[in-house]
Amino acid sequence: MNTTNLNTSPEEVRQLTEDWVRSMVVGLNLCPFAAPVLKDQSLRFFVSGAKDEKALTADYLQELDKLMQADEKDISTTLLIAPYMLADFYDYLDMLTEFEILLERAELEGVLQLASFHPGYLFGGVPADDISHWTNRAPYPTFHIIREAQMSRALAHFKNPEEIPERNIQRLEKLGREGLIKRFPPFADYADN
Repeated sequence: MNTTNLNTSPEEVRQLTEDWVRSMVVGLNLCPFAAPVLKDQSLRFFVSGAKDEKALTADYLQELDKLMQADEKDISTTLLIAPYMLADFYDYLDMLTEFEILLERAELEGVLQLASFHPGYLFGGVPADDISHWTNRAPYPTFHIIREAQMSRALAHFKNPEEIPERNIQRLEKLGREGLIKRFPPFADYADN
């Protein structure tokens, strides 16, 4: 998937990301608390128009503030989507590191945390063609800002939460690449990553 296509509108980016959440994250139950926040519309999708790190950092800080100021019932969690930059996965990881440092400097470590998604996501030390990477592949570079207390509450009602990553990988292995593409056709655009 070409994450740097400047002709893609923010609404198209948002819609494709929401389709991915519905089809993959909720549809395959990859995240134990995604379905409720999608259903009650407290999952915020923010499409950044940023084309450089300074602008994206400003959007990130704005989203941290917005999440902290909002009632959890209104905005429980945020997906910050960066469709116009960070097409290179390693550039994305550098930005993720910067965002984690900013979270710590804002003294929000332990209050908020980040989850990472990218079209070319690769786990370190895992063969490039391993299907496990697809647990963190999304249509665009995305930073998921999560309230830790909310996640802790959700995981408290989930049997063996430490097994979630392995269970997710097993689900994807069962589907295989063809099954993933059938479930979410845009994956075909970056199936060879």
